[in-house]
Amino acid sequence: MIVAYGHVLMLAGVTFLLGLVCILAHRNLIMILIGVEIMMNAAGIAFVAGALRWHQLEGHAFVLFIIAVSAAEVSVGLALIVSAYRRTGSVDTDAYNILKW
Repeated sequence: MIVAYGHVLMLAGVTFLLGLVCILAHRNLIMILIGVEIMMNAAGIAFVAGALRWHQLEGHAFVLFIIAVSAAEVSVGLALIVSAYRRTGSVDTDAYNILKW
C-alpha cells in the first residue's frame, strides 16, 4: 500500500464521525440521509483498506454490497421524504408526529 493502513483507517474514522455529526446536528431529513450515506462510505473505505492490507477480495465484495444497499436506501429514503413532505409540508424532523398516538 502506498498510504499507511493506520492513516486510511483514520480517514475512515473521521469520515464516519462527520456523518454522525451530520445526523445528530441537523434537523433536516435530507441532511440526515446524507449523513447516513457518508457513514456507509466510511465503512466502505475501511473495508477496502482491510482488503488491501491482507490481500483479500472479500473487502471489495462487501463494498459492492454496501454500494448496492446505499443506492436502495437513497431511493427508498427520498421516496419517504417526498411522501412526508407532501403530508406535512416540511422536511424538519420536529414537524413529524405522524407515528405518535
